[in-house]
Amino acid sequence: MAAKLKETKGKDGKLISPKLDEDVRNFLIDIDGTITDDIPNEEPERMSTCEPYADALEMCNKWYDEGHVITYFTSRTEEHREVTTEWLNRHGFKFHNLLMNKPRGGNYHWIDNHMVRATRFNGKFTDLVIETKEIEVFKK
Repeated sequence: MAAKLKETKGKDGKLISPKLDEDVRNFLIDIDGTITDDIPNEEPERMSTCEPYADALEMCNKWYDEGHVITYFTSRTEEHREVTTEWLNRHGFKFHNLLMNKPRGGNYHWIDNHMVRATRFNGKFTDLVIETKEIEVFKK
């Protein structure tokens, strides 16, 4: 069951994009190199046979069970949707959405009017902790 969105109004009283409750996170999780081996689109035959990272399956499903929104976000193309969905389901990943065609190449810089928190995957899924890091912001 997906988390409920709250109707939200701007300062002028007009409706704006709805929001989740503060305690609900909207996780966007990469697939290749994050929850399983890094498999390029040029070798799609490997997509159905790779194994998930055990800690990724455990942690992502824990977040899902806690009521957070789980969306897998991948550079795999639309032609890989069926094999990707089947793989996620076969291995027991719980999720709400699957977004295909993420730009390839990394070095992502996300600009949004909503709060964005970025967590770089470094080889192991664990509980998240708060650390202060330097970030880029718009000049005032």
